Amino acid sequence: MVHIQDVMQRQLITVDDRKSVSVVANLMRIQKIGSVFVERDGEIVGIVTESDIVRKVVSMHRFAEYTPVKRIMSSPVICIDEDRPIFEAADLMDRSHIRHLAVANINEGIIGILSVRDLLHPVAVDDF
Repeated sequence: MVHIQDVMQRQLITVDDRKSVSVVANLMRIQKIGSVFVERDGEIVGIVTESDIVRKVVSMHRFAEYTPVKRIMSSPVICIDEDRPIFEAADLMDRSHIRHLAVANINEGIIGILSVRDLLHPVAVDDF
């Protein structure tokens, strides 16, 4: 059985909650990622995704240069334990209507991220 820790992304990309949406969108473009965690005083307080930028900034004709990510982030962050099987992650994403989950463990808190795209790349076909 494939577990979340087998397919998750371990690189945590975070931004301060006061950063502008335009700065964050550029960071996402450069890093080739679809989401970033949002921090306040060193603590993760939210997540911003490409969909948030499109739905809450572009489609609303807001100025990305002057909109802080704290205004468009999703909060609280929905987490799942790294030891859970990927079908549980898929179910949680479906029930929560989201495409990204924070991945956590009991000792360290949030240690990575899992996207819908990650679920499409199983470790081995035989594991299904």
